[in-house]
Amino acid sequence: MRRIDALLEEYGSSHQNPTNKRVHWICVPAIFWSVVALIYSIPNDSLTYIFGSGYLDNWAVIVLGVVMIYYLTLSIPLGIGMFFVAVIAISIARLADQANFLPLWAIALIVFVVAWIGQFWGHKVEGKKPSFFKDLQFLLIGPAWLMHFIFKKLGISY
Repeated sequence: MRRIDALLEEYGSSHQNPTNKRVHWICVPAIFWSVVALIYSIPNDSLTYIFGSGYLDNWAVIVLGVVMIYYLTLSIPLGIGMFFVAVIAISIARLADQANFLPLWAIALIVFVVAWIGQFWGHKVEGKKPSFFKDLQFLLIGPAWLMHFIFKKLGISY
């Protein structure tokens, strides 16, 4: 069994309840975005000095680059899918930052807390602890787990 299949199977074993699954379809992307937005909020003067003003002058892009390498080592198709998710997450963070409604870090923190409350409620309904209590890499597997369902629905092998 490939490593990605084993990870997805193990992650899925604590996500069998239909209510918990629905909660995850909302909360996992929200948590992914909120983490990206929190990292995006980190001052980036040193990156601007190194790369100049542009798309690489943000910590979120650098961190997501490393995360994409992890996803690609597990599955090239899933890694490509997650790349598009990452681009969308960064784009939304950039738009939220430019909107000046609230500081981006505050919006991200609110989304993060509310989404985790949802996750813990979903796991209470499920009757099982979140997977990341066992292994922190499952924090990255959650988004890939959702992506693999999209791939299955579209008939794309991963």
